Amino acid sequence: MRTKITLACTECKQRNYETTKDKKTQPDRMEVKKYCRFCKTHTLHKETK
Repeated sequence: MRTKITLACTECKQRNYETTKDKKTQPDRMEVKKYCRFCKTHTLHKETK
């Protein structure tokens, strides 16, 4: 079953993206490098609660 997660920028702490993930294949927190419209650069985004 896929669960909804929110990704937050590590630089400005804004929650920018919502996506889904499979808890069986990725049990730990996701980290993805994505574009932040507030920082105007590509930054690391981490999964939040």
